[in-house]
Amino acid sequence: MTSPTIPNRNYLWTRLFVEELHRNGLQAVCIAPGSRSTPLAIAFFEHPAIQSFIHLDERSAAYAALGMAQTWEMPVAVICTSGTAAANFFPAVVEAYQNQIPLLVLTTDRPHEVRYSGANQTIDQIKIYGDYALWSVDAPLPEENPSALTVRSMRTLASRAYHTANGLVKGAVHINFPFRSPLEPVPVATDHTEAFDGLNVPGPIVDMAHGQLHLHDDDLDYLVGVIQNNPNGIIIAGPRTPLHLQHDLIRLAQKSGYPILAEPLSNVRFGGDADAPIFGAYENFALPPNPDVIIQFGKVPTSKVLNTWLDGINLAHRIMFGDVWADDTHRLTEFYQTDPVLACRDISTRLTPRLNSAWLADFRSKESAIWERIEANLGDFDGAVVHDVIELMPDYSTLFVGNSLPVRHVEEFGRPSGKHIKVLGNRGASGIDGVVSSAIGAAIASKAPTVLLIGDISFYHDMNGLLALMQTRYPQNLKIVLLNNDGGGIFRRLPIAQFEPPFEELFITRHGLDFAHAANLYGLPYTCIENANRAAFREAFLHSWQHDQPCIIEFQSDSRQDMERRQALKKLLKGN
Repeated sequence: MTSPTIPNRNYLWTRLFVEELHRNGLQAVCIAPGSRSTPLAIAFFEHPAIQSFIHLDERSAAYAALGMAQTWEMPVAVICTSGTAAANFFPAVVEAYQNQIPLLVLTTDRPHEVRYSGANQTIDQIKIYGDYALWSVDAPLPEENPSALTVRSMRTLASRAYHTANGLVKGAVHINFPFRSPLEPVPVATDHTEAFDGLNVPGPIVDMAHGQLHLHDDDLDYLVGVIQNNPNGIIIAGPRTPLHLQHDLIRLAQKSGYPILAEPLSNVRFGGDADAPIFGAYENFALPPNPDVIIQFGKVPTSKVLNTWLDGINLAHRIMFGDVWADDTHRLTEFYQTDPVLACRDISTRLTPRLNSAWLADFRSKESAIWERIEANLGDFDGAVVHDVIELMPDYSTLFVGNSLPVRHVEEFGRPSGKHIKVLGNRGASGIDGVVSSAIGAAIASKAPTVLLIGDISFYHDMNGLLALMQTRYPQNLKIVLLNNDGGGIFRRLPIAQFEPPFEELFITRHGLDFAHAANLYGLPYTCIENANRAAFREAFLHSWQHDQPCIIEFQSDSRQDMERRQALKKLLKGN
């Protein structure tokens, strides 16, 4: 391999690093423009096999990379200049850590001699993300005449960074690159850059791979015995249940006779067969007080109802399969750090099928009755609109769900179905920042029709992210459903709602914003549905799919009336 574009030591460093990332599998990078990052940005931008996406706002760039990485389940890079630019990556790094999303965080820095000197745009960036980064490295300064060892170390650094981010436990890896001038691609006669010409052998410098964690035969025999001897068990599929687990989890449920309580972010609730034992109405029917066994996958469930029930039962067997601990009430009796797909497969193979389970039949009866009553009595409020979004969005599409009310409405009103919907969300830290950009990243990566379901406060927090949609190379397949109840309607569910004052001023925090102006600023088609008109929303939402372009559909409602409608519906369901 030869290259005419290695003018100086900085570009030798960055081209070595970027080429090695490509050889390990990197497909995309999000770039926040800046001066100090020039050598790294150009190296990425000019690489023919890596897609570059430009975001003016560092926080938006990091969250867009996060959304892409969450969709692909493989690392995406994000780069920025020095100073507070690096600090603006922090929320996305936290989410990557909490949600085990592989992210390569590449910051650039002033050289060592001007650190701690008062030099402009210079802060302490060494291990700036603390324990939220799986690995942090302050890369060496580019050298005039690097040794073969130094060149190999830069290539190895790229390979290790990629595979650490994408390891058995995924997360963010932070590499901090210091550069001296010249930052621009100008020749420096004394710099030896011929080391790049030596990369004439395809493939990475070192082949790195990780194996799969199997359960020991003794553990499998024990677990099969527990399931076989306890007919009344329940499977909990929480957020971030592995994306490819659904088929094997359904098989385990069918053979054991255990129902799966699947929250939407488990990616188990949608896309199953008609007879799959998948249940989503658990917020609205009485869960049994005395199951024999609980088997958990994924993270702590979103549902307060489900979590309260789990905390209130005492079991001999509460078992979890996964890579990281997820038990905030410390009720687990057994934790297996293993590959959940292999665990389901190996256990199912050894199980004797449990036929005609009365336990499972009772769940089916309750589930069917609840959904019939919900759909007959929804009325006009924001929860009904969430139900409509799931019903009307195309098959084989992606739903990116915002936090606070949207994710809870999907939990409560998103009926399980055979429609193939990938549901994503930033539930690691459950923040309301960066959600627009994360959804844009997901739409880029999925290339499928994508819906962002988001509340007004969260939308306000990341309106900067909308700028990406003005560029034609960005996704045209994104529909934004904006639930605007003028403030923090989620707080009406909390005890503080009974204290007025200060409830309205400190928690509801009405803003009175007209989001038509945001749509106009970013050139996005916009429809406003006033007075919680559900029929008008359904018409507008269906119409939006006739055009291959991003748009905003705002559904305006009153949070007090929404709450009253939801409470009336729940009261009706309790009488079932």
